[in-house]
Amino acid sequence: MGRAYIVDESVEVYLSRLCETAAGPGPGSGLLLGQSSPQRDFVVMAIRTPHREEAAAGSSLDKEWVTEHARQVSRMLPAGLSVLGIFIITDTEAKDSLTSLQQLVFAVDTLISTEQLWGPAHDDITDRVTLHVNSKTRKTVCRTFDVRDPKSAAKPADWRYQSGVCSSWTTVSCWVDLDVIIQLPETQTSIQSMDTCVKEGLSSWVQRVEGGVCLMDGKKLEEDWELTGGQRRNVKHTHVAQLLITADERRLPGTVWRCGGSLSIKGAIHSRAYVHSNKPTAGHAHKLLKRDVVSTVTTRVQMVLEDLLMAQERHTHTPCTEQLLLPRRLFCPVKGAGPVCVCDYQFGDEGMADVTDRLKEMLDVDAAEKDLDGEQEVTSESVTPPLTHAGSDVEPHQTPQSNKYLGVAMATAVALLATAASLLYLDQI
Repeated sequence: MGRAYIVDESVEVYLSRLCETAAGPGPGSGLLLGQSSPQRDFVVMAIRTPHREEAAAGSSLDKEWVTEHARQVSRMLPAGLSVLGIFIITDTEAKDSLTSLQQLVFAVDTLISTEQLWGPAHDDITDRVTLHVNSKTRKTVCRTFDVRDPKSAAKPADWRYQSGVCSSWTTVSCWVDLDVIIQLPETQTSIQSMDTCVKEGLSSWVQRVEGGVCLMDGKKLEEDWELTGGQRRNVKHTHVAQLLITADERRLPGTVWRCGGSLSIKGAIHSRAYVHSNKPTAGHAHKLLKRDVVSTVTTRVQMVLEDLLMAQERHTHTPCTEQLLLPRRLFCPVKGAGPVCVCDYQFGDEGMADVTDRLKEMLDVDAAEKDLDGEQEVTSESVTPPLTHAGSDVEPHQTPQSNKYLGVAMATAVALLATAASLLYLDQI
């Protein structure tokens, strides 16, 4: 027998409901969310793929649509929740869908991995699960594939339902101050290429986050230290952490280089990770929390760049004087999932109703506005940073005057983001 999957009983109820409402000749599909451990995986949510109105009738899965949905969902998951695999609901035999499921689970993992800037760890679990559910007989067939191996064969897996799977999970949270400057090259010609430049520019900061020291409740714990109380159900286990990150050596006084602009990210963000209850260790909690810090920052920057790209495609651009604030992070509890929350990002021109609509569309979560927790990050007051002109010599240690932020802020020396995106683009016209 291969890997074991401990699945929350709410997933069984959800899949049964989907079987009852299944319609059309084509199969229904969705994502399985949870957390891996060396001994077993925990599945806490199943979410159906949103209906694509313009989809052509047929019996095959829409690979592009499913993978894009997985990419969007992965952005809405705090550390400790990830896309573990996919499910399919159909009236055909499991063997008839094996090849399609294999191709799809590899495609999903590949696309999600393109947005992850952290390096792989030796203890990362690379098995991904596929679940075939027969809509008539309700029979389930569970198999796994090792996404590290393109020639990986399907392995059988044990799929077991259990109540309160994540009711005793531990929550670890921290707040991180940001002061990151990314230099943009003179050869940058479009927002698409700027996205690549930003990822490369963030790599140094990501390395410093990965090498940072994590304190749990003010103490430095050994990596193999087992977090206590993990097996007691319905008991709230929380830890407040501090992440100590070394300074950027490239910003030492006297360092000067020529660039085409710069992007400055300033403010404070809230990070959160959920740790499974199967002998959880401090080292695992540290890894998850650091990855959440990296993920939430890069996700927000990518979202702003995507908005700028859409504006560019509409033949418009953001004025150089306009401030662009990164969206703030909000959390929404998953009903029946203990302490576990999903998250979303709210831009300044959006209301809470926009967030609840997105949670329903992307995660099939019914949330009221009162359920949303936006108190962890409070949007800062507008701050106008000095502009960096394209083609100028930049001294990294000369940063904007410090400002006090109430909570998230962004700051991106955001005017610098707007300047880099629009001016550098216009220079090429």
